[in-house]
Amino acid sequence: MSEIVTFKKYPDVVQANELKEFLLKNNIECYLADNEPSVDSFIVGTPMTDYEVKIKQKDFEKATVLVEKRSAGMLNNIDPDYYLFTFTNEELYDILLKQDEWNEFDYLLAKKLLTERGKTVDEDMISSLKKQRIADIAKKDPNEKVWMVAGYILSLLGGFIGIIIGYMLWKSKNSLPDGKSVYSYTEKGRSHGFTIFCIGIIVTVISLLYRFNLYTS
Repeated sequence: MSEIVTFKKYPDVVQANELKEFLLKNNIECYLADNEPSVDSFIVGTPMTDYEVKIKQKDFEKATVLVEKRSAGMLNNIDPDYYLFTFTNEELYDILLKQDEWNEFDYLLAKKLLTERGKTVDEDMISSLKKQRIADIAKKDPNEKVWMVAGYILSLLGGFIGIIIGYMLWKSKNSLPDGKSVYSYTEKGRSHGFTIFCIGIIVTVISLLYRFNLYTS
């Protein structure tokens, strides 16, 4: 059975549903998943929900080709005021690097604009950018130690956030542009995350039992 992977992420459910319907019409099995805001987004005060279009790993390349073909057909009828026309070459190259953060139309238009400006956009460069992007996303979270310290403190205090942080360290993954995924934290960090998660559960249960005994006595 082929693994289910994330094909695209959107902050807007309308965009996600539109892509889902397009893929279904082209006989690619897919479904929509809404991810709850992460722990760190709550803490910094900017919780956002991602809507993920998920497909089978074996359909990833086919879906990519279909979506790019659809977007390519729109390149000859672009509003001259479209915002990408004001982008610098460096900003356009950044779109090519971070293709997973942009829609397919903007990605193809960035390639077209760079080519028209006489810049190099060949397959070797695109392949190099994809490898660089995968390496960037695969890097472990530099705030791992901070999360570990916060997790231990909050789990020992019996806070539910401590349990969530522990689970995040233990199970959190990053989706790569090729549909695969890697753990967000190191083996050491994941091991501590599991410990934090267990401590949080134990402390919470003990705390609830203690309060229950006080209430019933």
